[in-house]
Amino acid sequence: MIMKLRIRDIREDRDITQKQIADYLMCDQSLYSKYEREEREIPLHLIIRLAQYYQVSVDYLAGLTNIKTPYPVERD
Repeated sequence: MIMKLRIRDIREDRDITQKQIADYLMCDQSLYSKYEREEREIPLHLIIRLAQYYQVSVDYLAGLTNIKTPYPVERD
């Protein structure tokens, strides 16, 4: 339930439509709507893409933390 609230709220806070996010994720708007309503489980690879898009951590989207800042990327 927490993830549903986070992905919907962060989208609405930024005045982005479900259609815009669905286009970014390359899925149908109706499917994305089901992710927000928890009628379908959102795949991990899409959660990662959303975290990158919103520039937040996956943990934030999953409700594991209230800290939005993503972890720094370590390069070899």
